[in-house]
Amino acid sequence: MKTFLASLALAFLALIAPASAQAPKLDPANTLIIELKSGKVTIQLRPDLAPKHVERVKTLAKQGFYDGIVFHRVIKGFMAQTGDPTGTGTGGSKLGNVPAEFTPTPFGRGTVGAARSQSPDSADSQFFICFTHTPFLNGKYTVWGQVADGMQHVDQIALGEPPPTPDKMLKVYVQADGPRK
Repeated sequence: MKTFLASLALAFLALIAPASAQAPKLDPANTLIIELKSGKVTIQLRPDLAPKHVERVKTLAKQGFYDGIVFHRVIKGFMAQTGDPTGTGTGGSKLGNVPAEFTPTPFGRGTVGAARSQSPDSADSQFFICFTHTPFLNGKYTVWGQVADGMQHVDQIALGEPPPTPDKMLKVYVQADGPRK
């Protein structure tokens, strides 16, 4: 009887193990770290969805472009937007626009998307992180990442358009490269 129960227990564990297994390990070359005052946010980059956008973000992160940039537009129940060196929502990098890479990937809590103007091909350095499911963005904005850890820190970003005292990205880097000194 003990052998039967042990076999049954092992079989049960084998059935439930895949469902309770943790998410796949992140690739450090495609993992972005954003250091906020309350802690680190880990973003899984999605070159499978938006290779040009991911390359842009990685290039800017490696240059230190994002270090110290504020969250200039943070709307409760919607998203937190950053990536503008002027802090106004009108600026960008000197690298120019990136063409749209729209996919059917849905915008949900922790989805990271490319901010842009009315033109679909106007994304540059700005991006946003969704606080919640936002289906009205689906297929209209480029998804280039997903928060894998640290969403509780995103939830603490000061609200406002612009916030009275905006929070900023202290350091942003690709995990494989490590933080700059």
